[in-house]
Amino acid sequence: MDFEKALIKINQVSKNTLMETLGIEYTEIGENYLVATMPVNSRVHQPLGILHGGATVALAESVGSAASFLFVNSNDFVVKGIEISANHLKSKTEGVVTAKATIVHKGRTTHLWQVAITDEDGALISLCKITNIVIPK
Repeated sequence: MDFEKALIKINQVSKNTLMETLGIEYTEIGENYLVATMPVNSRVHQPLGILHGGATVALAESVGSAASFLFVNSNDFVVKGIEISANHLKSKTEGVVTAKATIVHKGRTTHLWQVAITDEDGALISLCKITNIVIPK
């Protein structure tokens, strides 16, 4: 896989979607992982002025689903999220969070990803798990 082309592709297909609305940008890809960033500002705050858990989960699902999409033949298969869980460990008011989805299980029909969301100092903000189903077109 050409990692640079894959990043360009996944950022292009995110135009005019929730990912663009939240400012999510895919920044790095490797053999078994995908990384994305999201700015923390008033667009992703809850009323107390901190990062909304739903925005965090949207980031986790976006990077975990995109990772599965990149690691299957998209001409033959569709990827859909079927379960996600999140543990929010630390609040954040501003800056940038980084989500790294790492494959835990890559089966023929299901993928399990662990998504660690950290701040600029590497502190763990949330730890998420997403299961995707891989369906033939």
